[in-house]
Amino acid sequence: MTTTTSARAVIVTTPGDGSVLAVQDVEVPPPGPGEVQVEEAAAGVNFIDVYKRQGVYPTPTPFVLGEEGAGTVTVVGEGVEGFAVGDRVAWAQAGNSEASVLNRRAEDLVHVPDGVDLETAAAAMLQGLTAHYLVTSTYPAKSGDIALVHAAAGGVGQLLVQLLTSKGVTVIATAGSEEKLDIARRRGAAHAIDYSTTDDLAAAVREAAGRGVDVVYDGVGKATFDASLASLRPRGMLVLFGGASGQVPPFDLQRLNRAGSLFITRPTLAHYVQTREELEWRAREVLGAIADGSLEIEIGARYPYDEAAAAYDALEGRRTTGKVILVPTA
Repeated sequence: MTTTTSARAVIVTTPGDGSVLAVQDVEVPPPGPGEVQVEEAAAGVNFIDVYKRQGVYPTPTPFVLGEEGAGTVTVVGEGVEGFAVGDRVAWAQAGNSEASVLNRRAEDLVHVPDGVDLETAAAAMLQGLTAHYLVTSTYPAKSGDIALVHAAAGGVGQLLVQLLTSKGVTVIATAGSEEKLDIARRRGAAHAIDYSTTDDLAAAVREAAGRGVDVVYDGVGKATFDASLASLRPRGMLVLFGGASGQVPPFDLQRLNRAGSLFITRPTLAHYVQTREELEWRAREVLGAIADGSLEIEIGARYPYDEAAAAYDALEGRRTTGKVILVPTA
């Protein structure tokens, strides 16, 4: 089979701001060995896309933006086992994802269970797997712990609050408005702090906790880093998993000593899904919890490809709650 398929895709034409995005027609070749072709239902919008578009993570242009999505298998390539035409699939950390038709390596895909629609699956993959590894592996949270979660109304934040509280962890949530704090409370946060109106965030956290917290999950980065360190108990851990406000500049490691022999880690999802078995385990637990209703995914906004620049502008401006997704058509 040599016939190509026409598709629409969100293209980064050159490194820069949202104005460099263009929706263009592309030709998709047949899937190669080990690949399947997928008709996409939705793609997730994530900060890693912003970093790639800006050139922070250098990527030769032009390229199709996007790291995660979900859709239906339409063609199966040579040598593929475990997937068939008509299967509903999802993926994360697979580039060139914002395209209406695309080829994916079968090893990157997971099956979407009954009871989970494809838009929700697309919204759940990258952030869901991230939240899962953060609370099960990076810092294995347990009953009785106290955790600080920054940006708790965001996509990862809401998932972290739910997963932590399900383990018996007391969650202190931060966000930038009362509306966002209400979202964190509904997800199970025991305490909620508006960092935009708090002069000393670490002091407010310690007052709420009654002591230093055991772990901080910080996806904000530069703006919250100092308060995160100052909120920890001796030998507590700062899990710095993102930099929505900017990257943390180099700092003196002696600060960790003086503050109580603290731990700090800068994890990334790729190192927590290094095997097929680990990917399937995390996806099974996340998508299974969504299917049985024990984990809720909020799709905060849904944009067509043609409005991709507006979607990323909202994300970068921290005007979103939950997950933002892109769909091929309005």
